[in-house]
Amino acid sequence: MTIIVTGGAGFIGANFIFYMLETRPDDRIVCVDKLTYAGSLSTLKDALERPNFRFVRLDICDRAGVWRLFDEERPEIVVNFAAETHVDRSIDDPSVFLQTNVVGTGTLMDACRAFDVRRFHQVGTDEVYGDLPLDRPDLFFTEESPIRASSPYSASKAAADLLVMAYFRTYGLPVTVSRCSNNYGAFQFPEKLIPLTIDNLLNDRPTPVYGQGLNVRDWLYVEDHCKAIDLILRKGRVGEIYNVGGHNEMRNIDVVRLICRELGKSEDLITFVEDRKGHDLRYAIDPAKIRRELGWKPETTFLEGLKKTIAAAARRRRLL
Repeated sequence: MTIIVTGGAGFIGANFIFYMLETRPDDRIVCVDKLTYAGSLSTLKDALERPNFRFVRLDICDRAGVWRLFDEERPEIVVNFAAETHVDRSIDDPSVFLQTNVVGTGTLMDACRAFDVRRFHQVGTDEVYGDLPLDRPDLFFTEESPIRASSPYSASKAAADLLVMAYFRTYGLPVTVSRCSNNYGAFQFPEKLIPLTIDNLLNDRPTPVYGQGLNVRDWLYVEDHCKAIDLILRKGRVGEIYNVGGHNEMRNIDVVRLICRELGKSEDLITFVEDRKGHDLRYAIDPAKIRRELGWKPETTFLEGLKKTIAAAARRRRLL
């Protein structure tokens, strides 16, 4: 079958493409990406050599361009990774987040309706739920938890999720939504905590930590996330939302200290900076539904995934 993957030159999208090319060699993968600062065609260098892979530079808000592509490819499945994702950038300029994350998602779904696509999958985030208190480790977000977005980024992703579910109810568009916890792994742009810390420490530069570093995140290795999305595409129930969590909760400061130890760098390089506006305290989601219905569970421990991520960053550094 033909699968369009939007945002495929970015971090999670690129990992998903390589996962699908490896595990689903009979499928045709069409990558759509605008190639903003966070997307790089060099990431897909090995994929470009595959006969069942095509890259198209395109903004998902370009309605005419999206229609031409769908008319050419007639995809059975569309997986939407395309999004502006960095909270700090959304605080500085929310408008681009609303355009890409909301308008772009709507454009894709209109094309899916017009060309009878069998499944539209929206890749979401646990940040739409807001945050949990640090002193209640027993609390977790489920798919039924109310949406309480804290930043322009998470609000735009929440709006996209609501739009997806509205298209399911109003038009009967066959959709699924996944909401993942914080991903880490190869190809991540160095503005997020783990790749930024690795990059800084490899270059012996100070590495910033917001506030006291007490904010807690649930970390999910990107390949485990890719496996979950593939399962949802093949076996997930239409019209359903699936939480995809790693069960690897750690404080930000502990993550940074662990990276220091793995790289043999001094913790003196850690620099505490003014906290982010509206900084969420703790993210933690319950992935019981996807495990119960589809048999998925994370396979990679945080330390295992971190070692792989550091090794990938070191290899990439040697090649530059």
